[in-house]
Amino acid sequence: MYAKGLGVPQNDAQAVAWFRKAAKQGDAGAQNNLGTMYRDGRGVSQDYAQAVAWFGKAAKQGDAGAQNNLEEMCKKGYNDGLDASKRGNYEAAARLWRPLAEQGYARAQAGLGRMYANGQGLPQNDAQAVEWLRKAAKKGDVDAQSDLRKMYQWFRRRAGLHERIQSKPNNKEGETHDDN
Repeated sequence: MYAKGLGVPQNDAQAVAWFRKAAKQGDAGAQNNLGTMYRDGRGVSQDYAQAVAWFGKAAKQGDAGAQNNLEEMCKKGYNDGLDASKRGNYEAAARLWRPLAEQGYARAQAGLGRMYANGQGLPQNDAQAVEWLRKAAKKGDVDAQSDLRKMYQWFRRRAGLHERIQSKPNNKEGETHDDN
């Protein structure tokens, strides 16, 4: 009613308040509408992460409009993040991709995984890299599958080198080298 001014004066802030009440109670239509308000910056400050979150909640309940909105937001957000990454603005790419990755968008999950692996825009963290790449790989992202395979091979080589160093005697009688 308030969003379109049906029977009442049009008021985006009031529309957001009513959509939020219904959305918090699990109403998929209200969740989709609230996502739209965040996406468009109507009655609230524009916030793509909030839009994606609300579209995701409604989409999980089978709301076709929310599923479409979520897909469009994911494509746009992923492409915007990709552009930022190509310009070397990895922090912006991470901000754009994280909400998409959390909603299950495989390309964003793979992107975050690579950023963690390389320490680009995020602290270098092998465990986080593997976690995000594994999620994307399970969804069939072939680039993530390839990256994950390369990481596992690197881990095995690193572990083998460490074992060889540990078992190699040093100059003192039979002592082993400990590089810790």
